[in-house]
Amino acid sequence: MDAAFFSIAALAIAAPLLGAQAAGKGLAVNYNIPLWDAGKVPLSTGSGPLDSPFLTVFLPAPGKGNGGSVVVAPGGSNIMLMYGAEGLNIAERYNDWGVAAFVLTYRLSPRYGDNARAMDGKRAIQVVRARAAEWKLDPDRVGYIGFSAGANMGRTVVAASGPGDPNAADPVDRMSSRPDYVALVYGPGRATPGESLKSFPPTFLLAAAGDSGPAIGSAQLFMDLTRAGATAEIHVYQKGRHGFGDGFASGTFSDWMPRLQHFLQQGGFIPGGKP
Repeated sequence: MDAAFFSIAALAIAAPLLGAQAAGKGLAVNYNIPLWDAGKVPLSTGSGPLDSPFLTVFLPAPGKGNGGSVVVAPGGSNIMLMYGAEGLNIAERYNDWGVAAFVLTYRLSPRYGDNARAMDGKRAIQVVRARAAEWKLDPDRVGYIGFSAGANMGRTVVAASGPGDPNAADPVDRMSSRPDYVALVYGPGRATPGESLKSFPPTFLLAAAGDSGPAIGSAQLFMDLTRAGATAEIHVYQKGRHGFGDGFASGTFSDWMPRLQHFLQQGGFIPGGKP
């Protein structure tokens, strides 16, 4: 049963990746980069594709980049990845804004737990920072956006993040793993021991009221962040459901990504902010 299950999960991840790379021929070239070298993945229980987390690189068109970057973590209940509406589509919209996007393929259940996924999320931020010069990025404008399970993971990543170890042998480990902002889409996560909301990065929260768990959780996190003095913005739509992704062509959700764009502009993460 496990082998069949993981084959299905692997296809759910691999098929969109292949499609994205094929679609990029002659236009933009999207490519994968591993988070760790082979044989060095912490907590690994094997050496197959599902044991090797990686980033898929989506760069803006030449001359359009503004130095911003974001790690995109799709949802999928931690058993698969919704790579289209919560990965590829999001990355392409960020590219339209001049931001480099890195879609994270993280380790899945039941083979791996939240501790491995938190490591993957932190490492993704560090890899982007470590290679910022290569992609002409500002290492102080590295964001994180997650959806559902990917959003829940984002809160854990922030809580577990740190400044990096300047004496580490691996240059990636010398980088800070703290994202400069987070967007948590229908997944506010849960508090973890030692979490400091006062030092939380600027946070964009989004949910639909009909998706009551994430909606109420997002409202609670917004209140807690505001009380702690952190920067937060929340949008809860009166209609809708879980899993609306980029919301393109939806009468209910089509304006949420422009709202995110405005949040990023006001925070100085992309150009265009006004008082």
